[in-house]
This record gives sequence, structure tokens and C-alpha cells, in this order.
Amino acid sequence: MARRSFIAIVGHGPDLEREEGAASVLRSLGADVRTLDLWDDPPRLFHDDESKARAIVVEALDRPDLAAAALRALRREPRLEEVGALVAVSVAQIARIEPSSGFDDFLLVPYVPAELYARVRLVEWRRSEFATEERVKVGAIVIDRAAHDVSVGGMHVPLTAKEFALLSYVCERRGKVVSRTELLRRVWGSQYEGGARTVDIHVRRLRAKLGAALPLVTLRGAGYRLESPLPGSGGPEGGDASRALQRGGAEAHGDERGEPRDEDEDEDGDDEGDEDEDGDDEGEGEEAARGERGSGPSAHDAATPGRERRITR
Repeated sequence: MARRSFIAIVGHGPDLEREEGAASVLRSLGADVRTLDLWDDPPRLFHDDESKARAIVVEALDRPDLAAAALRALRREPRLEEVGALVAVSVAQIARIEPSSGFDDFLLVPYVPAELYARVRLVEWRRSEFATEERVKVGAIVIDRAAHDVSVGGMHVPLTAKEFALLSYVCERRGKVVSRTELLRRVWGSQYEGGARTVDIHVRRLRAKLGAALPLVTLRGAGYRLESPLPGSGGPEGGDASRALQRGGAEAHGDERGEPRDEDEDEDGDDEGDEDEDGDDEGEGEEAARGERGSGPSAHDAATPGRERRITR
């Protein structure tokens, strides 16, 4: 039996059913709506075990200070923990919305009906996850197998063939531990003769390209596990998604700034099997070596005054 989905409208009891309120507007557009007073218990929204909330709209209006407290109370209900939430305020109160309040988006009152429904659908899409033969969505990451395309929050992310295959597989196995041996067999094939270090290199590159949108954790001695996306790790286009990608790009150069290395680098000491048919791994060790040689005199040079003078001249 299909689960009945509804939009939860939370606000000051006497105002919830007003003609221009979110509940009335959404009902006129054909949506199933349930209302809850700010001080009522969230479980009252669920009339039966088959109900599921699509989105939450907290009508703060002229009291945005109450919105964050209301959302915290709603999140204590397990069935509302992962549901997208919007806060509705009057134009005069926009500046009082705290980015850290936990809301995915905001709405202005009085509502524009089409905009209200569009924003509800947008937050529902961002929080949704699904997997079909052609497309997979995990958090803000959307994998289009047919088009061989990956996007984060609507932004295209270029991946090599092996990076694409690796990402697709760990997303399919979401929540489960996948060993390096399993990844080598499923992504590179049983005939591949390279070592587990190849997996670590490609995981590091995926993390650099996808940033916080890819919550792939390393389990020492076991492999990797894709966990639930981090809050705010893949918001609207140009928003949290772009910041996640910028952070990821910065992490890719962490070693150059003297920051801690990716823990995968210590997992396996040798670099065997770094090359694949993509050609994107060739020369990685040589480039690193050249960078070290070009970074300055060696310890031996520094200890030999004659050599140091010749270098200075």
C-alpha cells in the first residue's frame, strides 16, 4: 500500500486556517495538508502509520525567533528528522532569519501560490533519494547513467570513466561497507592486476571533486562506507553545492599547505597499480618528486657551504 504524503504547516493555532495562509493556499492547489500548533506535539501530525511528511512550512510571520525553537521540537520526532523545512516570514523580518537555524529555504508572506508550491517541491527534491536503472540520487548528488553525467546541486561535475563507475557503485551500496578488493573487482574487473592503492587514489579524487556532498568515510582495515549526506552539503544551485565543491578543491591541495594528508594515504604504503585506461594516474609520483626537487636545496646541500655558494651565484 502506498504511503500517503502530506505537507505539514506549523504556526500559531488561530492563524493556521486563515484564507491567505499556507494551508489554505496549498489545499487550493490540490496538496494534502496537515496543520500543527507551535506548542503541540509533532506526533499529532501522523494520523496513521502510513503517513509521510513531504515538507514542513513553519509560519513564523513576525516572530522568526520562534521558528528555530519550533524546528528543533519537530526534529525530535523521528519521522520528521530528514524532512525538508521552510520558514515563512513577513518582508520586515527577513533580516532576522538566522542561516544556522536549520531551515532549507524561506518564504515571504503574503504568499504567491505558484512560488509557495514550487519551493515546497524544490526542498522535497533536495532531500529526496532514489535509484532507478537510469538515475541515482543521493543527497545533492545526481548520477545520470544514460548520459554518463554527474551533478551536485544542479552543477555538472566532470569525472573520468573510473571515477564515474566508482561513484555509481558506492552509491548503489549506500550504508554498506565495501572493501577495496570488492571495488577493484566490480569497478576495474577481475582481470585487473593493480593493487588497492588505485582505489585510494580514485577515492581521494572523488572527495576533491564532490566535496562535502560525498559523505564517504574510510574504515581502516575494512574499506569505505557511504553515509547520510551532511546537512547543507548540497543546496540550491550556486549555494551550498558550489561552496562544497570549492571546499573539495581546496582539500585536494591540502598537502601543499602543510595540512594533514588524507588518511587513505597511510592505508597502503606502495603505489602499485596507479595507472588505468583513463590515463589520469600516470606520472603522479614523478610530479610529486619534481615538486620536492624544485622546492629548495636538499638537506645535503644545506650542510655543504660550497654547494650553497654555487647555488646562490
